[in-house]
Amino acid sequence: MQLASRLKTWAQSVKRDDITLWFAARHPQAPWYAKALGVLVVAYALSPIDLIPDFIPVLGCVDDLLLLPGLIWLAIGLISAPVLQQCRDQADLWIKTSGGKPTSRIGAVLVVAVWMGAGLALWHWLAA
Repeated sequence: MQLASRLKTWAQSVKRDDITLWFAARHPQAPWYAKALGVLVVAYALSPIDLIPDFIPVLGCVDDLLLLPGLIWLAIGLISAPVLQQCRDQADLWIKTSGGKPTSRIGAVLVVAVWMGAGLALWHWLAA
């Protein structure tokens, strides 16, 4: 039971840090490179479409279990402690008041663009 509790706590912290990055991308004291990475991570994380669809066995969970938390951890590490604390406070307030996470249409467009680019590259490679 303790493992399940730890996993639940970890998942909640990943969700909170995802929303934290959403606020950090708008924070004037966050460095530009943290904002840039944060925007990409948040756009993907909040996208209703996954880069690797969940119905693909094993690989479908990779982005949710490894890729996304790793990118969130990297982006969070680029933000100073005071700015990070302010953004985490905003994220906690957001979660308490709205109960959910925001969505990103830009993220969905990015995922579709990646799939279209991969499809075009594959088509070009097969046609050559």
